[in-house]
Amino acid sequence: MAYTMGTISLCADLLQSLASVSRVALFTMLPAASAVPLTTNISLSDSSSDQGSHFMSARKKILMLVGDYVEDYECMVPLQILQTVGHEVDVVCPDKSAGESVATAIHDFEGEQTYSEKRGHNFRITRTFDDVSESTYDGLVLPGGRAPEYLRLNPRVLEITRHFFETEKPVAAICHGPQILVAAGVLKGRECCSYPAVAPEVAMQQCESIPANETFDNAHTNGNLVSAPAWPAHPAWMRGFLELLGTPVHVD
Repeated sequence: MAYTMGTISLCADLLQSLASVSRVALFTMLPAASAVPLTTNISLSDSSSDQGSHFMSARKKILMLVGDYVEDYECMVPLQILQTVGHEVDVVCPDKSAGESVATAIHDFEGEQTYSEKRGHNFRITRTFDDVSESTYDGLVLPGGRAPEYLRLNPRVLEITRHFFETEKPVAAICHGPQILVAAGVLKGRECCSYPAVAPEVAMQQCESIPANETFDNAHTNGNLVSAPAWPAHPAWMRGFLELLGTPVHVD
């Protein structure tokens, strides 16, 4: 069963906007990420189906772990992409309840040797952290920003993260998000892409650190983990995550 034309148009337009949206650039020196070609023939397909056979896959339940000063773009855009294709996403933060919010940060490069940080939007928490039962979720999203540096100190965050690797459920981590993976001890023998400043931490875990390409729009899939260096990789990163979830978006 295929999507309606309205849903198809929404999905295509959102993926196109990831590449063309005008914002104070996080990486002002980088060209925009390449856009997904727009066509009306887009649908969710089960990975086991025959080529060209399209039907609605089961909705997945996704957990997104955030904290104060999570990178604005890296939490808002993945949430919207996953919701656009019909998945349910619970956004949680330690010591916060449903209806509260976290502050986001906008990271930008403005000529200094490292990125600057500006206050972003408020990002709404949709589920109380203490009520989370990780076994009920099909996938995990770990955005970047400053939040991972303190989230990794929370034992419950690490316990939740380990569950997804022990059960080989899909995990999407971007930018500084892999700092949580390092602290959880789940990267040994794996391959992981991260923001360059996190690469030494990744490599110290006997994990192969996959470098960012020139435009920072590459993503890397290794087993149940899809990782990326920063928000220019959103199209490739989320495309890889949807494939791991068994609900890929095909553009013919």
